[in-house]
Amino acid sequence: MSYQSIRGRLLATTMLGAAMAAALSAAPAVAQTGDDTQLQEIIVTGSRIRRVEVDTAAPVLSVDQQSFTDRGVVQVGDLMNQISSNIPNYPIAAGSGSAAGAGQQFPNLFGLGAGRTLTLVNGRRFVASSNGLAGSSVDTNMIPLGLLDRVEVVQGGGAAVYGSDAIAGVINYVLKTNFEGVELDAQTGISSRSDYPVHALRGTFGKNFMDDRGNVALNLEWSQNDSLLDYDRPRSNLGRITVPNSANTSSTDGIPSVKEIFDARFWEFNPNGVIFTTPAPVPGFLLGQQFTSAGGLAAYNPGSIQGVPFASGGDGLTYRELAALRTGVERFSANAIGHFDLTDRVRLTGELLYGRTEGTDPYAAQANNTVLNNAASGSGVIAFTRNNAFLTPATVAQLTALRPAFGAGAPLFLSKWFDDLLPTREGSQVTESYRALAGLEGDFDYADRNFYWSATVSRGVTDGRQEAWGVDTARFNNAVNAVRNGAGTIVCAINADASTANDDAACAPINPFGDGNVSPEARAYATVQTGQEFYNVQDNFLATLGGDLFNLPAGPAKFSLAYEYRRESAKFVPLEASQRGLTGSRVPTVATRGEYDTNEYSAELLIPIIGGDVTLPFAQAVDFEGAFRRVKNSLAGSEDVWGAGLRWEVFEGLTLRGSRSRNFRAPTLEQLLAPSRTALASVGQDPCDADRISGGPAPATRLANCQALFAANPGYGPLATFQNPAENFNAALVTTGGNPNLRNEISDTITYGLIFQPTFAPGLTLVVDRIEVDLTDGLSPFTPQNFMETCYDSSPQPVDICSRFTRDATGATATAQTTTFNAGEVTYRGETYFAGYTFAPGRFFGDADWGTLDLSIEATHTSKLETSVTGFDLTRSDGTVAIPDWTTRFDARHVIGPVRLTYSMIYLPEVKASPTATIENNPNPIIERNIRHSVSGQYDFGKYTVRAGVINLTDEEPSYPTRNHGDILGRQYYVGLNARF
Repeated sequence: MSYQSIRGRLLATTMLGAAMAAALSAAPAVAQTGDDTQLQEIIVTGSRIRRVEVDTAAPVLSVDQQSFTDRGVVQVGDLMNQISSNIPNYPIAAGSGSAAGAGQQFPNLFGLGAGRTLTLVNGRRFVASSNGLAGSSVDTNMIPLGLLDRVEVVQGGGAAVYGSDAIAGVINYVLKTNFEGVELDAQTGISSRSDYPVHALRGTFGKNFMDDRGNVALNLEWSQNDSLLDYDRPRSNLGRITVPNSANTSSTDGIPSVKEIFDARFWEFNPNGVIFTTPAPVPGFLLGQQFTSAGGLAAYNPGSIQGVPFASGGDGLTYRELAALRTGVERFSANAIGHFDLTDRVRLTGELLYGRTEGTDPYAAQANNTVLNNAASGSGVIAFTRNNAFLTPATVAQLTALRPAFGAGAPLFLSKWFDDLLPTREGSQVTESYRALAGLEGDFDYADRNFYWSATVSRGVTDGRQEAWGVDTARFNNAVNAVRNGAGTIVCAINADASTANDDAACAPINPFGDGNVSPEARAYATVQTGQEFYNVQDNFLATLGGDLFNLPAGPAKFSLAYEYRRESAKFVPLEASQRGLTGSRVPTVATRGEYDTNEYSAELLIPIIGGDVTLPFAQAVDFEGAFRRVKNSLAGSEDVWGAGLRWEVFEGLTLRGSRSRNFRAPTLEQLLAPSRTALASVGQDPCDADRISGGPAPATRLANCQALFAANPGYGPLATFQNPAENFNAALVTTGGNPNLRNEISDTITYGLIFQPTFAPGLTLVVDRIEVDLTDGLSPFTPQNFMETCYDSSPQPVDICSRFTRDATGATATAQTTTFNAGEVTYRGETYFAGYTFAPGRFFGDADWGTLDLSIEATHTSKLETSVTGFDLTRSDGTVAIPDWTTRFDARHVIGPVRLTYSMIYLPEVKASPTATIENNPNPIIERNIRHSVSGQYDFGKYTVRAGVINLTDEEPSYPTRNHGDILGRQYYVGLNARF
C-alpha cells in the first residue's frame, strides 16, 4: 500500500463525513445514493471497523461545524441542546430556590441521565470535567469549536465498543486532521433587553509541511456571557410560587390543593431585620416592627401570609433573592493537533488540548439568621437585649414601650437576611482540563489482506476550584454580642467580661440592626472562604488491530480487536475553613480520594451475508455485525457486554437495520468510597408538604399516610397548611456517605429502523429508528426526598426506609440520609425521525440558477420513560416539561452564490407540568406548546464572510409558568466576521 493511499484513506474519513454532514446539517449518518466510486473505507462512531457504508446497524447522528455558525452558538453545548434526542442542560436556576450552578453543561441523551451518556474526543475518552469522584461527564465548554469537524452521536448503547457509561449512547467530537491556513472568527451579541452580552473570539492556524507528509494546527478561542438575575426576565420576575389553597375541599372537587401567589416573600425576615417576641415562625409572635436601614424602627408589613414561610407582598425578603437566574460563563481553550507520516505506512499523531471555564453565580452564597433555622445550624435567630451597644436609647425606649419585659432585660429576637455581612454573594467555579495524547497508526499487508492498527497513550488532568464566602459561626457569635467597655467603646462582649480566657483581640463587633451597618473590620473577622478543590487524572492506553479476516461470496469479513487500559484517580480537598468546620453547624468536611483501573478487551466482527455479486430479490445486501467486551475493574469487578446488529439493504434506496446490546455503567468513586459526613442541608421536596399531599404516583396512599402522621403528631399543626422549611433552607442534619457494595448497573438496548433514499427523488432522505432501553440494578442516589417519597407513597410503609429520616416537634425534617443503592430501574421507549430534502429550486422554473435549498426535520418521540429509585415506585415522566413526548426541529437553508440564509424552528408540544399533575394538585397542570423561530444570514466575500442572526425572533417566552419549556433568555441578536487566509 502506497504512502498516497494511506493518506488518501485517512483524508477520505474526514472529507466524506464532512461532506455528508454539510449536506444534511444535523442528520443521521447514512450513505448517499449516486456515484459510489469515490467511497472509501472509513470509521463511523459506534464501531472501530473501517467500512465503505456510513450507515450502521445502530442509529448515528452527525452534526457539522456549519450548523454551529448557522445557529449563532459560540460553544458546543448550546448546539447539543438543540439536538432533539438530547435533553437540554442550561446553567439556569429552576425557580425552586436552588442555585443556577457552576456553568457546566453535560449532554443527556433521551433523559436517562448525564452519567449514562459517554463522551469521546476523536474516538477516545476524555478526562471528567467535574469532581471526578462523582462521575466521568465531560463539560461541553472544554471542546474546541475552531478545530471541530463534526459531532457524531450514537443513539442507544455503545458499551461493547467503548466501555462504561455508554447506556443512552455516545457523543464523539471529531476534530479536524488537515487544517491548513489561517482562520479568524469574531462574534458579538446582545439580547433585545440590552443585557446578556455574548462575545467570542477564535483563531485557527494550520500548515502542511515536508511535502504534505505532516500537518500541525493550533486553535485559540475565548467566549463569555454574563449572568442574569430573576429580575431580568418577565417570567422569573413574577416571584411566583404555589402555596396551600384554603378553597380546596377534597381531592375530587376540581379545585387545586395549591394556588399561585406572586411577589412571593419570606415574611419571617428581611435585610433590615424583623423582630419577634418568641423565636418561632408564628405570625402571632411578630412584634410588628422591623429595623430601618439606619438602625431605627419602623412598622413591619408581613404581607398576605400564606403559612410558613411564604407571603404575597409585604416587607419580607423577596423570593427572587434566593438564586440567580443564569450563571455567567467565561471559557478559554488552546489546542494543538498534528500528525506526521514517518513512512508510507506509519503515522505519528499527537494532540494537546487545554480548556479553562469559569462559572460565576452572583447569588451563590447567602448569610441569614432567622426563626426558620435552629440554633445548631449556626443560622438561628439572633437574641438581643437592651444592653446591645448598637441600640440607640430612642430605639430601646420604643421597644420597651411595645414590650415592657424588654426594658426589664428580657430578650427580643432578630430574624434577618444579611446583605452586608459577606464580602460578596458571588461564587465561582474554575475548571481547567489538560489532555496530552501521542499515538502511532498505520497498516500492513499479510496473506493478500490489508490490516490497520493504532496505539495511543494519553493523560488527562482536570484541576478545579469552587469557592464562595461563608460565615464563621463561632466568630459571628462572638461579634454579634456587642457591649460598651469601660471607656464607652463598642466592643465584642467576650473582650469586656470578667474572663480573659475567651478574649479575641481580632474580634470586631457586628451591628446587625438595619442594612449596610456591618463594618469592614467585622466583615473581615466573621467571614471565611469556603469551597473545595478537586483533581482528576485519567491515564489511558488504547491499542487496536483491524482488517479483513477472509473473503466470502458477499465480500470480505472484517474484524477489529482492541485492548484498553485506563486508570482513573480523583481527589476532593475542601478549603481550610470547610475542613475545619468553621461555618454553619460546624461539621468538618473530610478530604477524600480514590482510584481504580480497568483492563478491557474487545472484539468486533462485520460479516457480509449477501452483497456484491450475491444478491436475492429484496436483498441487495445483508451485513451482520457483532461486538464483545470484557471489562475488569479493580473496584467494580468484571463485566461482559456485547452488541449485535443487522443491516439489510432491501433494494437500492431502502435499508432496514436493527441492533441489540448489553451495556453497563460502573459506580463512581464517590458512590463507592465517600466517607460518612453529617451536615446541615436542605431535603428537597417533602411529600407531606401541603403543596404535594395530593401528588405522587399514588395520591390516595400519600394523603392517607400523611394524614396518619399528622394525626399522631398534633404539634405539627394542620396538614392542609403545612410547609417544611427544610425544603428551602439548610435546616436538616443530613448524613451522606458511600456504599462499597455497589454493583454495575446494566441495560439491555434494542434499536431498529429504516433508511429510505428513493431513486425517484434524488436528494430526499427519510430515517426512522426505534430505541428501547431497559435498565436494572440502577445506581440510585437515595436523597432525603427519595426516602420520604418512598415512605409516604407506599402501603404498607417500609420501616427501614421510613427510619432514614426524622422530624422535629414542628414537623420539619430534623435528620435525613443520602446514599446510593443498586435499586433503580429505567424503561425507555421512543423513536428518532429525520427527513431531509436537498434540491435546486430553479429546476422547477426552467433550470434557473436559484441556488440550493436544503429542508430538514429532526424529531424525537418519547413514548415511555419510566423510572424507579427503589424498584417499585414507578414514575412516568414522558409527556412532561422534563421529558416532552415530542421534540422537533425544522431547518431551511438556502445557498445561492455567496449568500447563505437559514431559518430554524423548535417545537415543543403541550405537556403535563409533572408526571402526576392534575387540576386537583396543580393550578397549571397542562403546559402549552412552545414554538421558537430563529433566522440568520451570511455573505461570503471570498476571504471574508459576514454573518448576522436573530435567535428567538418573536421573543417567545417559555410556556407559562415554566422557565424551561422554551427559551427564558428571549430574543438575541448577533453579528460575526470570519476571515480566512
